[in-house]
Amino acid sequence: MQRRTKIVATLGPATDDPKILDKLIEAGVDLVRLNFSHDLPEMHKKRADLVRDRAQAHGRQIGVIADMQGPKIRIGRFKNKRVRLEEGQRFIIDADMPLDAGDETRVGLTYKALPRDVARGATLLLDDGRIVLWVDEVSGAEIICRVVVGGDLSDNKGVNRQGGGLSAHALTDKDREDIKWAALIQADYVAISFPRNAKDIEEARALLRAAGGMGGIVAKIERAEAVEAIEEIIRVSDAIMLARGDLGVEIGDAALPPVQKRIIRLARKMNRVVITATQMMESMIENAIPTRAEVSDVANAVLDGTDAVMLSAETATGKHPVATVAAMDRVCREAEKEDEAVFSMHRMSNHFERVDEAIAMAVMYSANHLPVRAIAALTESGSTALWMSRISSAVPIYALTPHVETRRKVTLYRGVYPVGFSLTSTDPARIMTEAIDELRRRGAVRDGDLVILSIGEPLAKPGGTNTMKIVRVGDFAAID
Repeated sequence: MQRRTKIVATLGPATDDPKILDKLIEAGVDLVRLNFSHDLPEMHKKRADLVRDRAQAHGRQIGVIADMQGPKIRIGRFKNKRVRLEEGQRFIIDADMPLDAGDETRVGLTYKALPRDVARGATLLLDDGRIVLWVDEVSGAEIICRVVVGGDLSDNKGVNRQGGGLSAHALTDKDREDIKWAALIQADYVAISFPRNAKDIEEARALLRAAGGMGGIVAKIERAEAVEAIEEIIRVSDAIMLARGDLGVEIGDAALPPVQKRIIRLARKMNRVVITATQMMESMIENAIPTRAEVSDVANAVLDGTDAVMLSAETATGKHPVATVAAMDRVCREAEKEDEAVFSMHRMSNHFERVDEAIAMAVMYSANHLPVRAIAALTESGSTALWMSRISSAVPIYALTPHVETRRKVTLYRGVYPVGFSLTSTDPARIMTEAIDELRRRGAVRDGDLVILSIGEPLAKPGGTNTMKIVRVGDFAAID
């Protein structure tokens, strides 16, 4: 059984050995993530080049996601590396303080505008919510707090405001430079951190295009404001990433599971792709097997309909990167054994504005009501395969395209598998015969199987899919 849910693995020091990367590819990685919060851009280019080289050696296509750092708000550093905060004590976050002069009474801050964004009564969450501060007073650059939940606090920990409301712009000067690197790397997707609205995504896309990049834009949902503006953000994005760390801190841990399910449903309804991320198998940074809770978390995301599940430090710096990917692969496959809905109501009440989308829906309706073995979508841009993948189905969708960029793009689509396929004729019948022969050569179909093909006439026109054909393998003669 082919796994339909895709696996994204973050690259880092633990994966820099080509032998480890080979094993990750063999274990089932579909895309890799380059985390621009760490390392120099030159290192990310080196990693992207390496993964594409190794993917080619394995006869695979591996997508590349360049993940921008965004306006991560952090405290400064302490003279003694860490302090202990006790419940009820007074503690000051001082925007004017040197970043390396923190002590038990106060600490500096990377985001100098924070005092303007908070007032008495606000709650600040440090270190992913492990430390909770109540704002008692704001005096100039000083945010004077009382410790509600104490503990050890070390250097450079993140700061969130409960309920959101921080005014930091999504794209920093560093992001603007890194987007140029993403274009140079030819990243298939660029992930934008902490977007607040559609304008942030549109600006990022414009910057990427101006730099010559043609990748899709992924909106990372990690602000409370983003949840409130979720429909407009989805509409202008190519994909959504549920970045559950900062999001869970801002909206509260109990609110996170229903929000996750709602956003996955909404994104699929709006024909967008979804990545579920953060702490999916975090215990495997140290341990060789996941916890039962982590297994359930991954399985539930699969059952919710996520396109991809993502690993962060588990593969970038963890002790068991290959075992982690193998475990995630195993869990996804088991979850996918559950019967998928075949009487989908996806967009059944909508009028289609595009012929190619109507063809995609007709293909999936037919596939779910006939004993179809495979779908062959001959595609230029990948759009037809994307629309098909929005319908729940156990029938594999093969995106046959001559364009390597399209093959890499569809690695993120649930249930879609890229196939390199060159057009050798202008005769659609001959092309469809060659497509079936290609699937037979790969072992995807055999004589007697039903296959649905979609194609555009005239050929090689983006967005031109206007034909579907249901054939039985063996009825078409093989091409010499």
